[in-house]
Amino acid sequence: MAKRKMSIADFKDYKKRGQKFAYVTAYDYTMASIVNESDCEVILVGDSLAMVMLGRKTTVGITLDDMIHHIKPVVLGAPNTFVVGDMPFGSYNISAEQAIASANRILMETNCDCVKLEGGVEYKDTIAAMVKAGIPVMGHIGLTPQTATSLGGFRVQGGTPESAKKLIEEAKALEAAGAFSIVVECVPSVVAAALSKAVEIPILGIGAGPDVDCQVLVTQDMLDMYGDFKPKFVKHFAHIRKAMVDGLNAFHEETVSGVFPSEDIPLIKM
Repeated sequence: MAKRKMSIADFKDYKKRGQKFAYVTAYDYTMASIVNESDCEVILVGDSLAMVMLGRKTTVGITLDDMIHHIKPVVLGAPNTFVVGDMPFGSYNISAEQAIASANRILMETNCDCVKLEGGVEYKDTIAAMVKAGIPVMGHIGLTPQTATSLGGFRVQGGTPESAKKLIEEAKALEAAGAFSIVVECVPSVVAAALSKAVEIPILGIGAGPDVDCQVLVTQDMLDMYGDFKPKFVKHFAHIRKAMVDGLNAFHEETVSGVFPSEDIPLIKM
């Protein structure tokens, strides 16, 4: 039996009922279809594809067209999973009008369920304008990879009383602007717990400890597929990279030895 797809209303309802949920990434049709068969409720087509799929050092440089290209097949592959389309750097930081136009393209061309953008208080008016225009918006605070350089790199955020207070103010501002949920990345667990209590919308934590409403991980990280870097907060739930390499090596060995194709493999006949 196919799982029931989450709705925007479910996000707040899940929080009220204390029902946690899981949020992973996908960047293509095949991975999306695999997630769709799983119990995970939400997929992010993130600008992290710049690093995970394209081998770049940062998420900056991915274009709106790039994102739309990847979001489309994910939506097709995951009809029973809530799909979030990430807004890349440069697609919303000029004006609210630019943000609305970019989000309109993502939603209209891909049929995903919402957009996500990074930033705190400085984007509350932009988010408010987007929501007023009928665009469902997911926020993202804490470590914001698009501006990680200005934050001193990929480092924990909210580690001082002042910065923790600022994060709470940002979460409240995004909620007031109309965001229906907020990703909080790489913050101390005590701060994430305070954030979850400070707002009525779900806090979706990645590297933010256990006291949040939803856990977020990059699929290639959690399945041990991405070999370049492993964040400290990632747990390997499977070792798919090794299984794939082992399979490729077995194919190579049988090809070289002549074992494959064998008599039990049907051959194409004239």
